[in-house]
Amino acid sequence: MINKLLVIVFIILTSCSNDAIINKRLISKHLSTLSDDKMEGRRAGTNGIEKAAKYIESEFERIGLTKYDTLNSYRQNFNFYDMPFYNVIGVLKGKSLSNEYVIISAHYDHLGIDHKKEGDNIYNGANDNASGVTAVLALAEYLKKSDNNERSIIFVAFTAEEMGLVGSRYFGKQINPNDIIAGINIEMIGKESPYGQKTAWMTGFDRSDLGEIIQKNLSNSNFKVFPDPYIKEKLFFRSDNAALAKLGIPAHTFSTTPMEKDSHYHKVSDEYKTLDIFTIKETTKLISKGILSIIQGKDTPKRIEMN
Repeated sequence: MINKLLVIVFIILTSCSNDAIINKRLISKHLSTLSDDKMEGRRAGTNGIEKAAKYIESEFERIGLTKYDTLNSYRQNFNFYDMPFYNVIGVLKGKSLSNEYVIISAHYDHLGIDHKKEGDNIYNGANDNASGVTAVLALAEYLKKSDNNERSIIFVAFTAEEMGLVGSRYFGKQINPNDIIAGINIEMIGKESPYGQKTAWMTGFDRSDLGEIIQKNLSNSNFKVFPDPYIKEKLFFRSDNAALAKLGIPAHTFSTTPMEKDSHYHKVSDEYKTLDIFTIKETTKLISKGILSIIQGKDTPKRIEMN
C-alpha cells in the first residue's frame, strides 16, 4: 500500500513539473504553428494575424484560462486608424491575492508579406516573436496545472508591437497600474544567450529590483539571469514592457537574442528552422522558476520611476 502511494505521489509531482509540461514537443508545436507560412507573417490588420489570434484563443480555451475583466471573449478589441485590432488575453485567477496581478506577455504580430519581393516574401517572425508567444502559452499551461499562484496572472499576446507598441499602449490605458505587481515580457528567445546555455538577460535591470528577485529564485538552480548586455541599443524602451513601465509597473523584457545582433532580424529568413528549441524550452523553464515567489505573493518588486 505504501509503495502504491509513493508511486501516485511521484506521478502527481512529475506531471506538474516544468520538465514534464514545458517540453520539446509543446514548444515545437506552438513555434511551428505560429511561424508557419499559413500565418502570412502575422501583420496587424491582416488575415494572417487573425489566424494567429484564433490559435492563441484555442490554446487559452484548451488550457482553461478565464476571460479578462468584463470581456466576453479572449479578445480585447479596439480601433487604430479606423482598423480593427485586438490583443488576446487570458487569466489564471489567484487565490488569497486574486486582486493583485502579474502580467506575462509577448507580442504576436510581425511584418506580414512583401508582395513586391520575388521568391520567399513572407516574414515569418519565428524568433520575433513567435518564440515569445510560445513561451507565454507554455507558461500558461504549466502554471495552470501547477495551481500554486496566490496572485492572479494575466497572459497577454499584444498586437501591433511592430507599429509602435500599439497593443500594449492601449492595454495600459485600460488598467489600474496599482493593481499590477509586475510585468514579465518575453521577446526573441530562440537563440542561445551570449552568457551560455540556460541563461537569459533582462532589460532595464537597474530600474527595479525585479531582476534581483529573479536571481534569488534561481540561485539554487542551473539557470541564471543577467542584466541586458546591449544597453546602448536601449532595448528597455523597444518592447511592450515600456508601455507598462511608463505607468510605474516594474515591467521588463526577458530575451536571449538582441535585435541588431541577429542576422535574421526583420528578414524573411527568420524561420522555425533557424531557431534552437532547447533554448526556448530552457528559457521558458527559467522564467517559470524565476517568477515563483512573485506569483505566490512572497515578493513584490519595487515600482519603476520613469524620466
